[in-house]
Amino acid sequence: MSNIDKQALREEFQYMQDHYSDPADRARQVIYIAAEALLDELDKKQQYIKLRDQENEDIALTVGKLRVELEAAKKRMTEQSAIVAAAEKLVRCKGRYHSELNYRALAKLFGVITPDLPPLVHENVHYADAAEVEITALRQRIAELEAKLETADKLQDSAFRDGLKAGFSYGQTDDPIRVRAVHVRI
Repeated sequence: MSNIDKQALREEFQYMQDHYSDPADRARQVIYIAAEALLDELDKKQQYIKLRDQENEDIALTVGKLRVELEAAKKRMTEQSAIVAAAEKLVRCKGRYHSELNYRALAKLFGVITPDLPPLVHENVHYADAAEVEITALRQRIAELEAKLETADKLQDSAFRDGLKAGFSYGQTDDPIRVRAVHVRI
């Protein structure tokens, strides 16, 4: 029902109340009063619906903003986890800082103010390089051993097949001398 129809009905109801106060029209007036009350209730319900729709729109906007913030936070967390991993790698070099420069870079990443540090007397600054060289050598040795293992497997398979062929050939012949030469008892 449009606002024009409702307004026309309200005007007619008001006109009826003002001009027809005859007790004989009492039943008709009750109907008009009830209809006007229903129109009032309809208006209240429509206002309530508008209010709820506005609240739903506000909630949808808030959810959208929160999703954008969540994505930004996830992106920052991903970036920060890479920084933390790099920092942990620096710290893990020997359980202490690898060098004063790396320590200061690590402190700068985390926003820590570093005091002037004296150089460490017994710090092995080449520890990471030596470890990398050793790791590379070990990986190369593993690759060599795996290659030898594959070669040994192929040789073993070949020898097994040759043995099967020889055994099959000996089984096909009735030559007891050859069988005895292979140390098989008949």
